[in-house]
Amino acid sequence: MSEQVPARLQLSENARVVLERRYLAKDDEGNVIETPEQLFRRVAGNVAQAEGRYGPKDEAAGRVAHWEERFYALVTSLRFLPNSPTLGNAGRPLQQLSACFVLPVEDSMVSIFDAVKQTALIHQSGGGTGFAFSRLRPAGDIVQTTGGVASGPVSFMRVFDAATEAIKQGGTRRGANMAILDVHHPDIEAFINVKADMVTLTNFNISVAVDDAFMRAVEADDEYDLINPRTGEVAGRRRARAIFEQIVANAWRNGDPGLVFLDRINADNPTPQLGRIEATNPCGEQPLLPFESCNLGSLNVARFVKGQGRAAGAASGPSLPAAKDVDWDALAEVIPVCVRFLDDVIDMNQYPVPEIERQTKLTRKIGLGVMGFADLLFELGIPYDSDQALGLGDRLMAFIREHADAASEALARERGVFPAWAESAYGPGGANRPLRNATRTTVAPTGTLSIIAGCTGGIEPAFALAFIRQHYLDPRTPREPVRLTEVNPVFEAVARARGFYSEDLIAHLAAGRPLHDRREVPADVKDVFVTAHEIAPSWHVRMQAAFQRHTDNAVSKTINFPRQATIADVAAAYMLAYKEGCKGITIYRDGSRAGQVLSHIAEGEGVPAIDEAAVAEALSMVAGREALEGSPPADQLSLRPGGGNARRRRRNGNAGGFRSRNRYTPPRPALPFSEVDTTTGCPDCGSRLVFSEGCLVCRSCGFTRCG
Repeated sequence: MSEQVPARLQLSENARVVLERRYLAKDDEGNVIETPEQLFRRVAGNVAQAEGRYGPKDEAAGRVAHWEERFYALVTSLRFLPNSPTLGNAGRPLQQLSACFVLPVEDSMVSIFDAVKQTALIHQSGGGTGFAFSRLRPAGDIVQTTGGVASGPVSFMRVFDAATEAIKQGGTRRGANMAILDVHHPDIEAFINVKADMVTLTNFNISVAVDDAFMRAVEADDEYDLINPRTGEVAGRRRARAIFEQIVANAWRNGDPGLVFLDRINADNPTPQLGRIEATNPCGEQPLLPFESCNLGSLNVARFVKGQGRAAGAASGPSLPAAKDVDWDALAEVIPVCVRFLDDVIDMNQYPVPEIERQTKLTRKIGLGVMGFADLLFELGIPYDSDQALGLGDRLMAFIREHADAASEALARERGVFPAWAESAYGPGGANRPLRNATRTTVAPTGTLSIIAGCTGGIEPAFALAFIRQHYLDPRTPREPVRLTEVNPVFEAVARARGFYSEDLIAHLAAGRPLHDRREVPADVKDVFVTAHEIAPSWHVRMQAAFQRHTDNAVSKTINFPRQATIADVAAAYMLAYKEGCKGITIYRDGSRAGQVLSHIAEGEGVPAIDEAAVAEALSMVAGREALEGSPPADQLSLRPGGGNARRRRRNGNAGGFRSRNRYTPPRPALPFSEVDTTTGCPDCGSRLVFSEGCLVCRSCGFTRCG
């Protein structure tokens, strides 16, 4: 048994603040009445109660006690944490433990407002909701019962948004929604542009559901059909590339809409007999059938490292030798405990509506994923934007999937297969493999969880090596923030061991300035310790694809772009995600949501004219990238302010992009990153929000709309 209760819970000061603010039990006056250790004991003890439902009754008490201790050791080691609702609600009156849900929206007033009511109940309990509005008749269509005309999907999305706005979740998680519309819907253009003013539908992420036929039409610059969902008849035709250009132009503007590749999602649908998947949860990593929920958990892979290595231990040295390695044996021991924990959560959950309980227990989907991947790369001395990192990501997720599947199979032999198994892809007519859970793996957002675990989020690169967290810690001055500088622990260890650590360096990094500006930092360190905005978008996409290849559900990730990126760059990334086998894509361009809460777009501002020739060139480069010899895929998304090749060296302060040791460094803004990217302030503490793992996250207080 690899999991052991630590002598002392290793929590950072910020982790303790986040736990106190968002998870620890409080009395009626808001005073904290629970310690972090008691929280983890509460969660472990509550989830382990499910063990009493299986096996001999006279051994139930012993089984429960045994698994409570193993679960407690697991979570206090910070090697694994379940999703936020489980941490916050297990063993408390609410007992709603799932993070994400999908609700049906059929083409009737009763169905629409049933979904609004169910949404309110889910948001109140701490969950997020996803919807496909594709079944609603288009605006202007006939309503036979009244003789009137339909208002269309976008108008009803505003109703859901207003309901979400009215519900607050105790300051822990505000309601989050995902709206998806099929690209063949006649109202697709209204949907694509609905968030262009950046103040409409602020409680929604939106994504366009595209199929292979549409993407082929984009590549060929052909037309495609719009279909009225009420009649199934063709309602018009559009030039596919023109629609695609509207999608990427709006994404360039503010990150919405993303794309969801539904054909690919349904190719992996384990229970097609129950229906076609049409929607995902708010951050896109969990495709679900109507009324399904999924409970998620994440392995902190940075804590599965063996060997001392020279990266942090050497006093000097010209390089960062990779003497460390992943502790594969320890990982193999822990994964079955995680799978068992998540399966137990399904039984202990109190679901917000009966239909969700029935559907969830029919398929028993779980989603085990990762966090701390960038820290793992730092530990091993591997640059994020390298083929070696892609190879490790591929191997790591394949390993997790293999052992999660084996653990689910063992549970099936112990407890029985999931009820919908017989006609599923795993039943006698398919793989004929007994499994307890219809899906086992998901890479979910870990914004708050990664703060508690003290690691980087999900599979994202580090957002910064040092940054300032803002807390309201002093009860004598509750409205005055305390500013605390936080440094990535792996970087700090290397900096001290290699002798280049200084307070001036940390202040430089915390101000949002790049590491590559510092002459005292060795070149090999600069190569390894890269951050999200120093990595070309194609590396982000390829890393997402590497993990997706071995993930049952999907992968939550943000593809980061510098402020100077063009619409053609975004188009290339969207097409690359499709070509690489991703199930969806979300992007964010630095500064593109600056001041969105305060004002509308000024008259005359907004998206620049679409350069159709540049978009066509970008798409052809992606489509033909296999034929480009001697040029790594990362080079094939040029990020150019106003055009031109970005792969040039910086001389005499030139702010253009350049390549160093096969790495793209984006054009530097005139101001440090932290100053130019004034995205929406955190509604809880006022600190800056960042886009990571397909989600808004506050790295100061843990606020997030997901994870």
